[in-house]
Amino acid sequence: MTLIIVILSILLPISMLVSAWLFTFCRTIYHVLAVGCAYVFGIISVLAIYEILRDETVFMTNIHGIFQNGLFLLSGGYLGCYGIYTLLRWTLKELRSE
Repeated sequence: MTLIIVILSILLPISMLVSAWLFTFCRTIYHVLAVGCAYVFGIISVLAIYEILRDETVFMTNIHGIFQNGLFLLSGGYLGCYGIYTLLRWTLKELRSE
């Protein structure tokens, strides 16, 4: 499973970069998905922290329950791939402009 995660974290941003070059509408889709995932990620995080503060439970032990939320993991995974895609895109633009 670790190998699959590493390989996908390398291949997905590169495939996003290639598809954004070939099809310009993909860039817009990637940006909109990133904004949606950021909202989902943030809302789930805030609700988990609010629940811990409301129930006055131990923060460091109960906050890890958030990692069992599939939507949290999916949105965080996409944001990670999108971040790498964005860094690759900026880097290649800088290299071409020099």
